[in-house]
Amino acid sequence: MPTYEDSDFGVDTPLSPTSVKPNGQSLPQGSPSQNLPIPGDDGEGPIEVPATRNSVSEAAKYMHNLSVSPSMKERRGSRNSFGASLPIPRSKRQSRLSSVHYPEGTTADGRPARPGMPPIQPTRELLASQIQDVESDKVKKAKNMAFAFDIDGVLVHGDRLIPEGKRALEILNGDNELGIKIPHIFLTNGSGKPEKARCEQLSKILHNPVSTEQFIQSHTPMSALAEYYNTVLVVGGEGFKCREVAELYGFKDIVVPNDIVAWDETIAPYRHFSPWERASAKPRDFSKCNIEAILVFSDSRDYATDMQIIMDLLRSENGRLGTIAKDPVTSRIPIYFSQGDMLCPTEHWTPRMSQGTFRIGLEAMYKALTGADLERVVYGKPEAATYKYADEIMTSWMEQLHGEEKLPENIYMVGDNPASDIVGGNMYGWNTCLVRTGVFQGGENDEQNPANFGVFPNVLEAVQTALKKQLGSDFKMHFDETINPVLHGEKHDAAAII
Repeated sequence: MPTYEDSDFGVDTPLSPTSVKPNGQSLPQGSPSQNLPIPGDDGEGPIEVPATRNSVSEAAKYMHNLSVSPSMKERRGSRNSFGASLPIPRSKRQSRLSSVHYPEGTTADGRPARPGMPPIQPTRELLASQIQDVESDKVKKAKNMAFAFDIDGVLVHGDRLIPEGKRALEILNGDNELGIKIPHIFLTNGSGKPEKARCEQLSKILHNPVSTEQFIQSHTPMSALAEYYNTVLVVGGEGFKCREVAELYGFKDIVVPNDIVAWDETIAPYRHFSPWERASAKPRDFSKCNIEAILVFSDSRDYATDMQIIMDLLRSENGRLGTIAKDPVTSRIPIYFSQGDMLCPTEHWTPRMSQGTFRIGLEAMYKALTGADLERVVYGKPEAATYKYADEIMTSWMEQLHGEEKLPENIYMVGDNPASDIVGGNMYGWNTCLVRTGVFQGGENDEQNPANFGVFPNVLEAVQTALKKQLGSDFKMHFDETINPVLHGEKHDAAAII
């Protein structure tokens, strides 16, 4: 993984002068009891990756920078400076031997399971394997490349398919000269649904299979935080879907804003609380429990209520509603955002505001009310932690497709947002492709964050250009089932292969 210094991003490195006990009392730096346990130090739990930069480059002047100092692990006593690292889960890899399937009626060596039965007839998979044996050099190159796709604005607009996206995925799923599957993952700042539900939805829209094992949405890496916190406030998304997401991630005690409004409706004076919302809420006496962290999983559906509750918690004494801390900085609980995009392409004619604008509003409010900068952590593109997690997922997917647990050397990021897709891919050393079907509608390239591989009208042209660069300008974007892999000739040379 690439490494970055503070100077690479103009990042300040604030140090916390004191640390905080669970009861809110301060401890001097260096006190032996100030260190919080770090799951994963034994090599089994989450991986911690430094927060490297602001999530929206053109909005940097509005935002407080986090430290990427190597000394972060020594500053675990302060829950504020704790937020300067991004824990991500380790990839859950399965042995490919458990997923090997043989043609029905055959043994592992391809012989008929019952004596006297005719030999198995050739299938597309067998024909493709024979072609790949002949074209071993191209196969080697194909296995050394992979794609990472943004979704909204690249493959879809909301629930509408971008037609070129379907064809691009068909080529990568095997409809190409070699009949080979070229690894690709989906790396989106979208959020708000469980991964399985989102993959099922995308599979229908794209008319191509999308597996949860090749899919990363903005809050997927945040599942690692379940090992750090017990009681958390989860914000954003439609209804109570984000509570479901947090439950699937293994969080133990999940609170959503509606639970708090059901407990005390005066906390959100402009909110109309419907009977359905009240029936679905899980109120309790929040003046008697501490919320340990705030996790913004998805875009807020009610800015006024969500901002009010978040500000109340950030200014409280260690996350206890009904209190106001004497020192809001040392008593402040950490806040995490799943992504930092300011704009998101939708079915509307121009992109809509996203989670980045919500965060900037909170930062401005906190600064105005306390005089201090709000230290916070942002996941998603372009944070290096998200790309590190993408490495984990891509390596695992390579192992499933080709039985080789390695990371391809030539990775292409295809996105529509220069401030997240492109700047993140550029920082991480990927080949970046900018398309004109989403946020970017500029000139030849983005002036602030130019794509290093080029700008394309759509995702199909980006994919085809990348394939031709790696596999040759004559590489065919379809699979010919009539071709004879031995002769590798034209259709009139075709013969049955047994």
